Amino acid sequence: MQTLLPFLLFAFVASITPGPTNILVLTNSSRHGMLRTLPIVLGGCAGAALLVLLVGTGLGDLLARHQAIQTAMSWTGILWLTWLAWQIFRAPAEAVEPDRTKGTPQLGLWGAASLQVVNPKTWMMALAVVSVFAGTGADRMLQVMWLSLVFFLVSVPCLIVWAYVGVSAAKLFRSARSMKRFNQAMALLLLASAWLTLVM
Repeated sequence: MQTLLPFLLFAFVASITPGPTNILVLTNSSRHGMLRTLPIVLGGCAGAALLVLLVGTGLGDLLARHQAIQTAMSWTGILWLTWLAWQIFRAPAEAVEPDRTKGTPQLGLWGAASLQVVNPKTWMMALAVVSVFAGTGADRMLQVMWLSLVFFLVSVPCLIVWAYVGVSAAKLFRSARSMKRFNQAMALLLLASAWLTLVM
């Protein structure tokens, strides 16, 4: 329990700072609204929490011993996120209609959860959580389970904030031209968030 406050601060910073999942939540909520983006929020948070759990059960040790696996996973994630950024950048311009109900987000709950597997930021976060906060005592596994749950509970409201920012942005960018520029800006942010993991 003495590490709870530091971990809460860590989880908040890791969840609220820009990263691939945050940018995708913002982009989807600006185009499809809050309700259609909630599955992405829940999937992304659950995927990240599950990754913390997996790393804590021994996957982290495996990755630490095999640098080539880490490198291959990082490059796979970066290339996939680069392709996703390109898709957002070249998406056709369309005006945002406040009452529009048709169309679905590009990612759903399972898509957002599986995104965490190739998200370099999430892997670095999970490795940091386990190495710094899990400890080495007999109750380590229980500690990892609690950390995973707490991370989920902290990250959900953080991503909901990003979704609200996207909904607010949609009110500002209602013309097709302004929405196109917004999408291109988000694509560039997504690209930067993916490639910056190489220098972190």
